[in-house]
Amino acid sequence: MSALQQNTVVGVIGAGAMGAGIAQVAAQAGHPVKLYDNREGAASSAIDAMAKQLAKLVERQKFTTEQVQQILSRLEVVSSLNDLADAGLVVEAIVENVDVKKAIFDTLESVCATDCIIASNTSSISITRLAAGMQHPERMIGMHFFNPAPIMKLVEVVSGLATDSTVAACIYETASNWGKKPVHAASTPGFIVNRVARPFYAESFRLCQEQVADCATLDALIKSAGGFRMGAFELTDMIGHDVNYAVTCSVFDAYYGDFRFQPSLIQKDLVDAGFLGRKTGQGFYSYQEGVEKPKAQFSPASSAPATPIKCQVSKDIGHLTGLVERLAQAGIQVTQESSLAPGYLKVGDAWLALTDGRMACERTIDEQLSDLVLVDLALDYLAVEHIALSRSASTSDKSFEDVVACFDLAGIKISEVEDSPALVVMRTVAMLANEAADAVLQGVATAEGVDTAMCFGLNYPKGPLAWADSIGVAKVNAVLHQLQLSYGEDRYRPSLLMRRTAMTGGYFHGE
Repeated sequence: MSALQQNTVVGVIGAGAMGAGIAQVAAQAGHPVKLYDNREGAASSAIDAMAKQLAKLVERQKFTTEQVQQILSRLEVVSSLNDLADAGLVVEAIVENVDVKKAIFDTLESVCATDCIIASNTSSISITRLAAGMQHPERMIGMHFFNPAPIMKLVEVVSGLATDSTVAACIYETASNWGKKPVHAASTPGFIVNRVARPFYAESFRLCQEQVADCATLDALIKSAGGFRMGAFELTDMIGHDVNYAVTCSVFDAYYGDFRFQPSLIQKDLVDAGFLGRKTGQGFYSYQEGVEKPKAQFSPASSAPATPIKCQVSKDIGHLTGLVERLAQAGIQVTQESSLAPGYLKVGDAWLALTDGRMACERTIDEQLSDLVLVDLALDYLAVEHIALSRSASTSDKSFEDVVACFDLAGIKISEVEDSPALVVMRTVAMLANEAADAVLQGVATAEGVDTAMCFGLNYPKGPLAWADSIGVAKVNAVLHQLQLSYGEDRYRPSLLMRRTAMTGGYFHGE
């Protein structure tokens, strides 16, 4: 089935932020749109607010006045679900309550034609469950937009067990015509984004709970070294801890208590205290007037060394190639030393290596190295401005200071974090990739679909599986294995697809 024709009437139920946004998207795409809300005046108010927002876009020359007038002319407020009888697509965007939604769908089935597609914007409720008991469950589908709908590109097109594949294809093509990035997803808990994103929050929360670093430092590292737009602490403060915690609990419960999705005790404490983030003035950070936000903690760089810093590099430096180039560009003398083990740099007496998931103290014993310093993952070592390092207990202050001075000459600030498995960014990315791999393994979406969803739904700098490919799937699998050994928890078990791909030397996205 091809996309809906532009003259197809689109009904939207619910005039809240999401419903109004979806109505605007459909109207901008040229569809006549009927907006319904059972709250008196809510739909009219939503269109008035939309008009004000569109007027601002005219001022910014995103639209012309004529275009805005045309968009608004396509929007109609209706007072009854009966007024949606001529709709070819109805999108429900109301409260996340199964019984309330099913009552709406029962009414729609008695009002709309049998070929009208009924879609839910639910972010968490099973489409299979919503369709159960319908006269025509094959036309029920999830059309999950992200807030704000007119701006965010992603639409998860979610099929339940009874959803007709032609309906899913139609909605996919329609969303694409609306200027969105649609991805197909199976109706499983959390769909794609709300499932795969859980480790992004969980790992930062755990690192904080284990006192590896403070919230501000962890957020700064995730942004600078990881390339994410926000860290987990400031992001959940913005979302609201009641909302974020509830989603985590929902996914955890839906997967029968799988510890990969275990909620965080420190977030529960915030919820119990009523510290819900920005909306209450207190979360991980304080938002009270006059309170300054904490700053990241940096390791101070010592004064310029008396002699030029020299760096020896192994023949095969692997993923740290960009860092070596960065050091050389900064004027640091870099020489290749064939006697060094693959993956190692040496600065003075200090041995440097990318984390492989083991703690520095553990790796020191395993490899009989003194003065070991571990380097965290960075999205781009040539551009990174701030990165985490950790060291074993046997590493001298002088050796560590030499490393900090070396990075300082290259324009990279250092935060020393406690010796913890896989540091910060590597640990987060490995866990995101692992959950993404499991979603692919279980048929929730394709590898391309998962990466598209995470990039366009949450603005990730890189899809988790594409990131694993660039690091090396075998290396990511090894990091996960070491995390599991360190904690002895199922939470860190490598996905079967991750293991299989690593063992065969493959890639998630081909060679």
